[in-house]
Amino acid sequence: MHPGDRVLEVGPGMGVVTEDLLGCGALVTAIEKDHRLAALLRETFATEPRLRLIEGDALDQSVALLREHGLTKLVSNLPYNPGSRILLDVICADCAPLSITVTVQLEVAERLTARPGCKAYGLLGVWSQLHYEVKTVKVISPSCFWPRPTIRSAIVTLHRRPEPLLAPPVFAGFYGLTRHCFQHRRKQLVALLAKAPEALRIPADDSMGLLQRLGIDAEARPENLTVEAWCMFAQRLHDLQEVPA
Repeated sequence: MHPGDRVLEVGPGMGVVTEDLLGCGALVTAIEKDHRLAALLRETFATEPRLRLIEGDALDQSVALLREHGLTKLVSNLPYNPGSRILLDVICADCAPLSITVTVQLEVAERLTARPGCKAYGLLGVWSQLHYEVKTVKVISPSCFWPRPTIRSAIVTLHRRPEPLLAPPVFAGFYGLTRHCFQHRRKQLVALLAKAPEALRIPADDSMGLLQRLGIDAEARPENLTVEAWCMFAQRLHDLQEVPA
């Protein structure tokens, strides 16, 4: 964190992290859903001009706040239940921050950093790794929290890739393709392509040939493909759609 960084903090709670961010010279926009905690934060930081406090739901407002205020970093001890959805909304937004540092339950951290072939590998990891370099920094014991949770947590960092794996016009196709395939993660790709939604515009009569030209095993399952392979797949479909009829 550097002086002048424009940071979105989701769920500041009692303001422990908020105080550290302000101490680093950051300009903080914090969104807190709990009315009592929001009141406490207003009182605690009443004389702090670098804090903008929003009382509201991060599920509804995170992306809008990033866009409206030009925020470039996100820091959060994410709430367990809606945490994954908040992350996906932020990661896939056209105003996604340059870096994200979050505390999440360990299961979510494993999904964010998962590699092909493991059970945790799915949409959360594939979509995150499309845009970011993702790393688990530290696993945290339940004893570090109050009230003490029953599960372990982890700190995860996401740093925007210096070179994008795909151009923005291909993003929608990438999301649609991977969403369709991971809904049936145990099926073979050739079968999934044959039953793909019409919106993906996959040539059903040549699904086997398409996979062969991409160098992808037709018997592979969604969980076997790397993020780079999914990008190549989505790019090829995009190129086919660009060819005049």
